[in-house]
Amino acid sequence: MIRLHGYYRSSTSYRLRIALELKGLEYECVPVNLLKSEQKGKDFTNRNPFGTVPLLEVDGKNYVQSMAQIEWLDEAYAERALLPSDIQDRYVARELAYAIATELHAPLNLPVLKYLANEYGKSQDEIGVWYRHWLARTLDPIEARLAQLGTGDLLFDRPGFFEVCLLPQVYNARRFGFDFGDKPHITRIESACLALPEFQRAHPDNQPDNPERT
Repeated sequence: MIRLHGYYRSSTSYRLRIALELKGLEYECVPVNLLKSEQKGKDFTNRNPFGTVPLLEVDGKNYVQSMAQIEWLDEAYAERALLPSDIQDRYVARELAYAIATELHAPLNLPVLKYLANEYGKSQDEIGVWYRHWLARTLDPIEARLAQLGTGDLLFDRPGFFEVCLLPQVYNARRFGFDFGDKPHITRIESACLALPEFQRAHPDNQPDNPERT
């Protein structure tokens, strides 16, 4: 039994949903409302001292930190591998995925945005400027790297480790009005992924805890 404790709009939770879908694994979504700080409650932090989502529960064991979870899934369930078999291709997938995970997630996650608003009195417009600044710092070189690699609709022949990280970040970037007009490689990969049923099922719009879901 696999349970994914997460929040519909959390980019890290979104990563795990995509990974689970691409690997064809059945799982149950257990909503954790970040806006109500449910991830900071004692019951949750007893299982995940980081007090973050997602929490991946597999056969009674708890796994935390999304990038470690994704690589663990790829090792524990070898079918439909997310990382390529070629060592150089694996490096490229990790290079691009970790650029997103290490350079963008920390300055753009919800606690930081709340801190900017509550401690520094920043308006939503000012927070948007912050958000888009850091996005450009990483997405610009990712776009350039994809151009160097000469990628097509996907990084390799099927979506995997990189796309698992890219799509959630692009989703959040669009929420904050980031301009992708000069990012043809990123947007081409985004379009190819969103056409696939695995990505559609994992999308925030289709999650049970999305309040706007009809």
